[in-house]
Amino acid sequence: MNTIRHTSGRLLIAACLVLPLLAGCTKEEAAAPVEKAAVAVPANNDENAWNAYLTDVVTRNLGNSTTPYVYTLPAPDTADFQGYYDRQLEKALGDVQRGIGEGYLLAFGSPDSTKSADLLVASFEGAPPATMKSVTVLFIGNQADEARTRAAVEPTGATYKFIQSR
Repeated sequence: MNTIRHTSGRLLIAACLVLPLLAGCTKEEAAAPVEKAAVAVPANNDENAWNAYLTDVVTRNLGNSTTPYVYTLPAPDTADFQGYYDRQLEKALGDVQRGIGEGYLLAFGSPDSTKSADLLVASFEGAPPATMKSVTVLFIGNQADEARTRAAVEPTGATYKFIQSR
């Protein structure tokens, strides 16, 4: 009986020493963030797919920004595209002209890079120079539109960031 008690006591002590180590391993593994796979660029103009893609790109590029303003457009063949474009332009123009506070991110993207670039360029026309030094402007589009969007943003002093979409 003493031998059984003695062995049981040793097993209990061993268990008490090993269990906290096992629990510690689990906590460390759980604490390590799991990087979610990037959302692929949609191959078509599906609005839901583009919203998921643009949300993912903006989230991955927030950096030190505290608040994103996202200006998106549907595909140009969408009903009332011009009305949607006009409303987005009015909002973006108002935001840029009013001035964007420190730590903000302005993101522009859509299935049609040219239309998205048009929106960005029009939004920054007449923007006061050197007024966005702590702001990031993210353009998600085609390489062909990169130079003109960069040229529209640079006078404001904002940090310009380009993400190739298609």
